[in-house]
Amino acid sequence: MPASEIPFLRPNPPKLSDLQAELAGIEASGIFSNYGPVNTRFEQEMRDTIFGGAGACLTVCNATIGLILAIRHAVATRWGDPHPRDRRFALMPSFTFAATAHAALWCGLTPLLCDIDDETWIPSAAAEDELLRRHRSEIAVVVPYATFGNDLDLDRYHRLATDDGIPVVIDAASSLGTLNEQGEAFGTGCPHPVIFSLHTTKPFATLEGGLIYCSDPDTIRALRAMGNFGFAEPRTASMPGLNAKLNEVTALMGLAKLGEFEQVTAHRMAIAEAYRAELPDWTFQRLIGERHAFTFMAALLPDELAEYRRPIVADLAAQGVGAGTYFSPHLAEHPYFQRTCKSGELATTQRIARRVLTLPMSDFMTAKEVSLVAEALRRACNRAGATALASVKIGRR
Repeated sequence: MPASEIPFLRPNPPKLSDLQAELAGIEASGIFSNYGPVNTRFEQEMRDTIFGGAGACLTVCNATIGLILAIRHAVATRWGDPHPRDRRFALMPSFTFAATAHAALWCGLTPLLCDIDDETWIPSAAAEDELLRRHRSEIAVVVPYATFGNDLDLDRYHRLATDDGIPVVIDAASSLGTLNEQGEAFGTGCPHPVIFSLHTTKPFATLEGGLIYCSDPDTIRALRAMGNFGFAEPRTASMPGLNAKLNEVTALMGLAKLGEFEQVTAHRMAIAEAYRAELPDWTFQRLIGERHAFTFMAALLPDELAEYRRPIVADLAAQGVGAGTYFSPHLAEHPYFQRTCKSGELATTQRIARRVLTLPMSDFMTAKEVSLVAEALRRACNRAGATALASVKIGRR
């Protein structure tokens, strides 16, 4: 196969060339940002279509800024602004994207990194409980990550917030399109802010963008003011603020994507099932809920091949197949986060991160391409296995 015949990700945002009349309408209106009419319609349609009309939605320019807003608001609401210096930790998993830790650091907090579950790869309840027991008086906020779009027990986090009085912010960057066990969109009815990504690489692809959902409209109103320079009153800063607004063109792309999103999600589910059928002996993430939103297909290399992951990825690339290693390194392995974060026991995270391999997924992928990826992966692993066997034989001489 030629190089990049099956790339790791193939972004599929709506084509602006198909939206010329709508773009002309934006130009004619003279409104390009500042929570304009297209953005307002997009927020309302997301609430009504995705979340069944419950709660409220707020767009942001990207999910990282959404996390910063939500963490800052949650901490200030519970502990005051500025928050007490002894409330210094943001509890989160180490198996997540760098944006989660950066958001906490920008809010003046220290990420406190916990372990994950061995099968679902979501934050381990036992690991969270242990760090809460040891650091309860120091934790300002809990920021669980819905790993690769997997469902979280949001009722458990609400009980935690209610019983311990520690606010919760849900990092759901990859979860737009996931349905819980009741068949509802992930986050529906959650009283704590849930932050989704609308980045071009995600299933709900625009350009750059994010969405905050919360069942409490007052929380969304406060976050909207914070995202507009803290202007709770016109041109008057009365709370922490920055510029988080989504522009009208990206909101228009969001409206267009919403119209095809059910088809996109169903297609990706079918591709994931094809992967499982083609690679029956491989270990995949155990999924929770009725439907999963797939950005890519994550699997674990056999343990004996983990140290050969880099040459396996290079071998796949030589065969024309793109692959990644999300999230490896995990947060506690990043040099900057080693200096700025504190970690609990991360044994499971280490085991998963050293073996994880992320395979191609896109709106365009076919079952035949899944077969080609699986064949290429088997070839790469067989070659790596031969190298491993040769190394063992050499070592025995």
